[in-house]
Amino acid sequence: MAGNDSDEDGNGIDNEHDDPLVYATGYHAPVLYKAVVAGLVTDRQGTYVDATLGGGGHAAALLNALGERGRVVGVDRDEEAIDEVRKRLEAEIERDRLRLLKANFADLNGVLQSEGISKVEGILLDLGVASHQLDVAARGFSYLAGGTLDMRMDASSSTTAADVVNEWSETELRRALFEYGEEPKARAITRTIVRRRPLETTSDLADAVRASVPQRDQLKSLSRVFQAIRIAVNRELEALDQILLDAADLVREGGRMAVISYHSLEDRRVKRFFRYGNLAGEPRRDLFGNLLTPWKELNRRPIHPDEDEIAGNPRSRSARLRVAERVRMIST
Repeated sequence: MAGNDSDEDGNGIDNEHDDPLVYATGYHAPVLYKAVVAGLVTDRQGTYVDATLGGGGHAAALLNALGERGRVVGVDRDEEAIDEVRKRLEAEIERDRLRLLKANFADLNGVLQSEGISKVEGILLDLGVASHQLDVAARGFSYLAGGTLDMRMDASSSTTAADVVNEWSETELRRALFEYGEEPKARAITRTIVRRRPLETTSDLADAVRASVPQRDQLKSLSRVFQAIRIAVNRELEALDQILLDAADLVREGGRMAVISYHSLEDRRVKRFFRYGNLAGEPRRDLFGNLLTPWKELNRRPIHPDEDEIAGNPRSRSARLRVAERVRMIST
């Protein structure tokens, strides 16, 4: 089973789900919840941050695993997500076991400091798009339904997908499709987009992609292009880099960080940082040859959903989970 990859390291993280959708709602289905809880929770009375709150499924699973004094800080930049969880987990909020904060996880350091929290036992990042965001056409995240070219995770942000598609230079747009979507037909797609400006809807953008690539490649190109535009709009990779840099100061020694990613751009960053302790992915050693990193990887290969979870939630198929423990700057 895919979830047993981590057993080679003897860390005890597993992915043996009783019910992979037990914490799912119509808003979102949390991926790999059992492996997340098993990998992240080291102190049942500790404080944990779900920095990508979504529909609150992971937060609910964490709260159920924690003791009476354990608590979860839920962070999301999407006001709809905050409102959803406020209704879903109202009782936990009233018990002061759950605190909700609207913020970008790139700003987590300052946000926690302002809440009087200096250290936590664990941080969770689920870098995927919530099912609700994909399903609501007006949010503009999906090419499957016509909607406005929005794609903002935070509705108060100034930059929309329409701005990127219609106002960026051809060179900037081509670079975004190539770097953020790893799209091999970026040049042809960009030319079509520029020629068809202004594009007003997700259908307009999807039609431009379809007109630029062979039919056999259209679905993959659509996914890559919409991913690239979404990443550009929300500055997702910059946010990920920032929280990776800050996490070692936020997680106390012996605590952990768990990251679920959905494409190689994210996963490579997380893997390099957990392994080498820097964004460049360069091994840096002390005079004795010890690798200088504040993290110890708990699963050198990512944990994937099993067949049951994928059958119940096909959107989980590309998920990959990495967990690392905060350690002193010693060799891994």
